[in-house]
Amino acid sequence: MGIPNRPSSVVTGAGSGLGRALCVQLAKRGARLVVSDVNEEAARETVAMLGGAEAHTFRCDVSKRDEVNALAAFAQEKLGDVDFVANNAGVAVSGNIGEIPDADWQWIVGINLWGVIYGCEAFVPAMKRRGTGHILNVASLAGIANASRMGPYNVTKAGVIALSETMHGELRRTGVGVSVLCPSFFPTNILKAAKGAESAESAFAEKLMRRSPHSAEDIARLALDGCARGDLHILPHSEGRWFWRMRRLLPQRSLDLAVDLRRRVQR
Repeated sequence: MGIPNRPSSVVTGAGSGLGRALCVQLAKRGARLVVSDVNEEAARETVAMLGGAEAHTFRCDVSKRDEVNALAAFAQEKLGDVDFVANNAGVAVSGNIGEIPDADWQWIVGINLWGVIYGCEAFVPAMKRRGTGHILNVASLAGIANASRMGPYNVTKAGVIALSETMHGELRRTGVGVSVLCPSFFPTNILKAAKGAESAESAFAEKLMRRSPHSAEDIARLALDGCARGDLHILPHSEGRWFWRMRRLLPQRSLDLAVDLRRRVQR
């Protein structure tokens, strides 16, 4: 388990933000890469930042099983056996439960949850046969905190955490590792494609992103370090680790704090 030296790696949602930062950090560690994004031009821009590392782009909509399977086949063709996969692609939807259009629910579940499921199903069986490999599933502290008006995002990220924990048990003693990354706020582009956010919510989230002590590059480095150690849960932010512990010791109080944060946003 963990990431081997010079890993053959696949990253989804790699055209910007954390996905791009993961590619940069992997390239620094000698990785050979398939850089995947629904926007292939953005993926090519990422490749241009990798300092000449071997990297191949592949356009993939992770909400479609056949495209994820095609990604796995492409990676096998270009890289051979894949050592490391980061299921990173993600989007955001906010709004009150009962008011969010079904189409928005289907959109976010397709990318944030089904995309991760498809990625695991496409790559893990070959890793199990070889007895080596590592999967990084990107979730969020939102999957633990469950803040108001973030239902679709919370649900999908909680699902990714549950999926990863389940896989951890199933993959024990197979030689295949799994980690789930649960960051809180850091600068990223996720708000640009978000649906349903009120202007005050977006402004508050952007402020928290700007104030974060960690950049996307920091989060990527900490995530890969956690994978190398074989950590299941990777919480790079100190407030995330604090909330994680509180949720387990004082679950009702932690939910009350999430409600209080929402009220601050409204004010």
